[in-house]
Formats: sequence, C-alpha cells, structure tokens
Amino acid sequence: MTRILIAEDEERISAFVAKGLESAGYQTVIVDDGAEALDTALGGDIDLVLLDVGLPTIDGFEVLRSLRGQGSPIPVIMLTARTSTRDTVDGLDAGANDYVAKPFKFDELLARVRSRLREPVSVGSITIAHGDVSLDVLTRRASIGAREIDLSAREFALAEEFLRHAGQVLSREQLLSRVWGLDFDPGSNVVDVYVRYLRAKFGAGRIVTVRGAGYRWQ
Repeated sequence: MTRILIAEDEERISAFVAKGLESAGYQTVIVDDGAEALDTALGGDIDLVLLDVGLPTIDGFEVLRSLRGQGSPIPVIMLTARTSTRDTVDGLDAGANDYVAKPFKFDELLARVRSRLREPVSVGSITIAHGDVSLDVLTRRASIGAREIDLSAREFALAEEFLRHAGQVLSREQLLSRVWGLDFDPGSNVVDVYVRYLRAKFGAGRIVTVRGAGYRWQ
C-alpha cells in the first residue's frame, strides 16, 4: 500500500489530512519535526511527502534540499501559508514537485497527491544539444562549449524544455504546465523569474521574448 509522510507541526492539520488520505486508501505516517521528517523520508518505505515549510529543528526548505542533495527522487508536495512568488520559487528551486498554499481544500490536495504518484520517472535522452549548449539529462550537467554551468534543478528543467523545442515559441502557460506541473494564477511571474536566471547564465540573447506569445530559444 502507498505510504505518505505528513510532515506538519500543527496537529489539527496533520490529523485532518491523515484522515482524508486514509479514507482514500493510503497509509500515512505523521511527524512534527524537520529532522525526523528527513530521516523518515530517507528510510526507503515512503512513496510521497507532504512537507510543511514551518517545521521546528530544520524547516521544510532545508529538509527538501537535504533530500535532493542525497539523491532522493521521492515526490514532495510543499504545504505552506506563505504565498509570495519568492517563497514559491524557493520551494520549487529546492526540488519540490508541487506547492499547495494553506488553507486548502482536501479534494485539491488529494488530486495533487494522485497526480504526483502517477508520474513516471522520466529518463529522456542522455544529451540534448543546440549550438554550443548541451545538457546531460542523466547527470544533470549543463555546459556552454567546454565551460560547465551551474544550474538549480528547476533551472535545468526549464533549460531542457527550451532545448527540446529550440526555435519554437513556448507560452508561459505551456512552461508552467511542463516544467512545474502546476496551475499558477495567471498573474504569477515565476516563469519570467527563471527566464532571467537562465539569461544570466547562458547569455541574454539565447532566449527571445515574443510579445504576447511567450519565449523562444534561439
């Protein structure tokens, strides 16, 4: 049976979420501390983590960075009362698969859980290249010619999407769906933020803004 770790220090919320998930046929494990959440997630028998940002000992962002730093591919959905774009970017950049703001409806959370558990592990091509830019999908390394570029997990995913569709115009909505897998508010500028990051690292001229349509990798 699928086991879901609920890392949440508000007992009312964790009990509510656990009851709903168990009614939906999942097993749950509840912890209320960041260090314990990390140890439990790395234990090997957890299939998905619901991770609150504001945990004691170490916060959710640090838990997530430690998980990804140790190579764990386990799906993680961040739970937080913080709703700013900066906090969303921080969570996704640390390697979160999804991001749910409190207060949330349980049906929405359950839909996100089911979606993340259905996702296959994507291997893709070993190397994607366009011009002098290349991405090694397996080792997650990026380079321009012989020079290696340091990219975060989300920056790499966005660069990969651009290179796989080089020369095509990709809308913000397409990029949000394919790279983040999230339905952001139309006013969210998270795509624009990450495009700026990539321009700073690869060169401003490589990603062109197509007014009213989106972006294109030259």
